[in-house]
Amino acid sequence: MATLDLLVIGSGVSGLSAAVRAASAHRLRVGVITKGQLHQTTTRWAQGGVAAVLGGTDDPDSTDLHLADTLAAGAGLCDLDAVRVLVDEGPVGVSDLIALGAIFDRDHDGDFMRAREGGHSLPRILHAKGDATGAEIERALVVAVHDTAASLVEHAFADSLLVEDGRCVGVRYQNAAGDLHEMEAVHVLLAAGGAGQLYSVTTNPVEATGDGISMALAAGAALGDIEFVQFHPTALHHPSMPRPLLSEALRGHGAVLRDSNGDRFVDELQPRDVVSRAMMLTMIDQEVDHLYLDATGLENFAARFPTIHRSLQVVGLDATTDLLPIAPAAHYACGGVITDLRGATTLPGLWAAGEVACSGVHGANRLASNSLLEGMVFGPRAIDAIAEGVTGAEPTGAMRTVLTPDEAAVRGKRLAPPPPPRWGPADADPGEVRREAQNAMTRGAGVFRDADSLAETAAVLDRVAAHVPAVDRDPAWLEVRNLITLGRAVVAAAASRTESRGAHSREDFPDTSDEWMLRQVMV
Repeated sequence: MATLDLLVIGSGVSGLSAAVRAASAHRLRVGVITKGQLHQTTTRWAQGGVAAVLGGTDDPDSTDLHLADTLAAGAGLCDLDAVRVLVDEGPVGVSDLIALGAIFDRDHDGDFMRAREGGHSLPRILHAKGDATGAEIERALVVAVHDTAASLVEHAFADSLLVEDGRCVGVRYQNAAGDLHEMEAVHVLLAAGGAGQLYSVTTNPVEATGDGISMALAAGAALGDIEFVQFHPTALHHPSMPRPLLSEALRGHGAVLRDSNGDRFVDELQPRDVVSRAMMLTMIDQEVDHLYLDATGLENFAARFPTIHRSLQVVGLDATTDLLPIAPAAHYACGGVITDLRGATTLPGLWAAGEVACSGVHGANRLASNSLLEGMVFGPRAIDAIAEGVTGAEPTGAMRTVLTPDEAAVRGKRLAPPPPPRWGPADADPGEVRREAQNAMTRGAGVFRDADSLAETAAVLDRVAAHVPAVDRDPAWLEVRNLITLGRAVVAAAASRTESRGAHSREDFPDTSDEWMLRQVMV
């Protein structure tokens, strides 16, 4: 097969939006590889919807309000230009999805139905099939990619980027049969999603093991904001994993949080980091492992939230009569591979978009329902840049903290990655090692952290690494190596940031410091 113009790694909203744009608008020869099946991504799990201001003569909302809400949630670390791109170009991304066949919910008059979520000043969340927005977006994109991509490879575990003469030229991957292959391309777009499986309690699917960020770090690409891991406040407290998500839209619709005594204790519509911290403090104070979401006052629950209704039925709960047990769960990586406003990374030939990237949009804490929007905006932006012949990163967006740190709105601080782990012989079960690493991250690098807990977490990760083989190509071991590698980087960045900001809360440094109005760059 001839070398591809573009290779997309990952099949979520950012990767597939990019692949469709590349093939249909620019006639590029495109390949897509994905770890599971094409539709089996974190995008599919997104319930709430897409935050976008579509306008209208009687709409009090505006892109300026959306921008202000995003900046407020990001706690001072968002890049203003990146957020402006997001809110201004987001409506076009929504229109493109509709043109591909995505169907968003409308009222009897044919107008889009809008929900409100935490951190948003007005209802602006478009949704599909009530609470199945991600699945609907993924469905439309999968159909379009099947119609346009030159090469699709499913069940392909990408384990390393191919770098020649300082440029990314492809990827090495292992197929379902365990055979090694290399796929070359003029440009590689990394869209491999997040890393919720760093933690023992998460809303992310089992495939979300930070493979993309780990590959980029190994290849020498710069990372940013990786200490900011967002926990979703309202994950169902239940043994199943990943934890069933109780959408933010429930609270926007009127559901309230209650403590173990049945009392309200927080404004439910604050940003997620604020609500998660309030929940954890209440749980510690009351010596309980969960609290409750009260949705008994919501009308037509099963019709408005059919996916959640079915999930609750499976575990024997009825939202119309039962208080729903909840606890925070790891949900979203706010940082990742640093990019400019067009998706270029510090490694020529490598582009990144979506949760795997640090574009400057999210800062220290992502505003609810900006994630799908980011993917559908910045994935296609990278493709347009490639088609225009752009060859490298420019000092825009989060990349300003790398290329022009003294002039950037958010300053940059260089942070060396931890030295490579000392891998050892395969004298343990990969599942057991994975669980031990996840438990350590949850205990010491979760919603609350301090110097001692982070040091203990780092020690556990180093200790379990000694039981992980360096060369075994079993996918289970590949995932464990990625989790440990990325976990050590997250812990190092969290230990370095001696303040509390957004999704990073230090019990030993509880205040936000102006001196830390900067982005940590790991390279």
